[in-house]
Parts: sequence; structure tokens; C-alpha cells
Amino acid sequence: MRILGIDPGYAIVGYGVIDYSGGKYQAVDFGAITTDADMPFPQRLQYIYNELVAVIIRNDPDEMAIERLYFQNNQKTAIAVAEARGVILLAAQMNNIPINEYTPLQVKSAVTGYGQAKKPQVMEMTRRLLKLEKVPKPDDTADALAMAICHAQSSGTRLRNMLNAQSTNIRFNTGRNKK
Repeated sequence: MRILGIDPGYAIVGYGVIDYSGGKYQAVDFGAITTDADMPFPQRLQYIYNELVAVIIRNDPDEMAIERLYFQNNQKTAIAVAEARGVILLAAQMNNIPINEYTPLQVKSAVTGYGQAKKPQVMEMTRRLLKLEKVPKPDDTADALAMAICHAQSSGTRLRNMLNAQSTNIRFNTGRNKK
């Protein structure tokens, strides 16, 4: 499965594309989409959209994982991030990519096994899991890769649960049909 992880923002959008198969991760593409502070905000949104569509076309992901938005103290910043996140979601939707949302707690738990892990711990585990020489920069890029890893682990869990449910139904149905 190819997963596009996104760390949303309007100044910097981190992205990371990984392949996940057989419990192994491989980094495919990662980086950041950056916009200039002096650029009018609607143009920043358009630039983010266009650049993300180029990432999607280049990598052809099966699914996208993005951080679930939560409001902090600065509502002006939160609204701008929400607007940028909206164009990111639109880019995925327009390219028929299923969207999955995760909280920072879920990402920390998936990557490090500890929901209260500090940012440097998450970044180092991301580097190790992807067998990278160094932690990707900027931090938004490492965060996006961690988001993709989180989805890989969550989707594996969902698949296992589905297969277990199917095998239970098969055993149950087979047992009843033998009467």
C-alpha cells in the first residue's frame, strides 16, 4: 500500500510518501511545500493545492493520512491552517484518494508506542522505521512521514480485524451448515 502522509499548514505543508508491505516501511518521496509570507493568502492556497496535486500525480498514493485539526490558543492561525487543510483535502478528494485523519496522540502511539512521546522521540523513531540516514527536514516533513506510518499501522490493524471477523463468520457458518 502506498500512503501519502500530510502535516497541514499554510507556510509549510510537510508531505511524506511511504510504501507499506509485509510489516515493512519504505520511504518513497518526502519534502515540504512552502509559501512566501508576502504572497497573498488566496495565492498561497492555490500554490499548496497545485503543488500537492503534483505530488499526488508523481506518487499515485492509495490513501492519504492527515492530522486531525484541533484548535490551539491562536484562533487566527488555526483558521488559516483549517483553510489550507481544506485545499489539501480537496486535492485528495479530486484525485479519488481515501482520506484518513489522526490525532497527534494516535501518531505518537503508533510510531513510538507511547502517546506522550516528545517530538524528538517521534522523529527519531520515524527515521529508524524508514531506515533513513538522518531525520528529514523541515520538521513538518518528518511529521508527515510519521503520519503515514501511523496510517500503515492502523490500516494493518483494520485489515487483521476484518480477516479475523471473516474467519470467525466462516467457522460459524460452516459449523451451522454441517447439521
